[in-house]
Amino acid sequence: MPESPDPRVRHRGLTARDAALIGVFAALIAVLSLPFSIPVGPVPITLQTLGVMLAPSLLGAKRGTLAVLTFLALVLAGLPLLPGGRGGVGPFLGPTGGYMLGWVVGALVIGLLAQRMAPRYRFLPGFGINILGGIGVIYAVGVPWSAVALGDELLASIIATGAFLPGDLAKALLASAVASAVFRAYPVPPPGRPVTTAEPTEN
Repeated sequence: MPESPDPRVRHRGLTARDAALIGVFAALIAVLSLPFSIPVGPVPITLQTLGVMLAPSLLGAKRGTLAVLTFLALVLAGLPLLPGGRGGVGPFLGPTGGYMLGWVVGALVIGLLAQRMAPRYRFLPGFGINILGGIGVIYAVGVPWSAVALGDELLASIIATGAFLPGDLAKALLASAVASAVFRAYPVPPPGRPVTTAEPTEN
């Protein structure tokens, strides 16, 4: 005789709470874009990537990536949310465009890996995830794009990223520490509405 179905809870869609979290973290990325900027060439050093790392670390892949996309959509619409009050299509076509595209891919990678730990997010694995997605992935997309946009040699562009690396490592460290503390105090619920499904188990 087969055993009774095994009920499992899955989450589907997005709720009003999810939309609010996405909006809050899009706003956080915007806030981190404005007050701190060090011009070191065509690509300034900013705090933006801290928000790009923190959003998926706390919200997971879906909401974290949507928060980054929401911020970029506002920039594309012309809001002056980038350092120097820039917005519109121009920043996406210049040397910074690859880094902004890399934010989306990096947030997705961070979120997919981080949510595998939830609700027991741990600092050291989280730090490694943020280095992989928040530095490795973003650089992999941004550096070649910047080299093409500026007409530079790829090697020269890679060497130039040395100015960004210490700050980005510090941001990965901080994002991991904040996410670890938040999950210890109040684990962020998964996105969507809980839906109970029943799947038959083997005899």
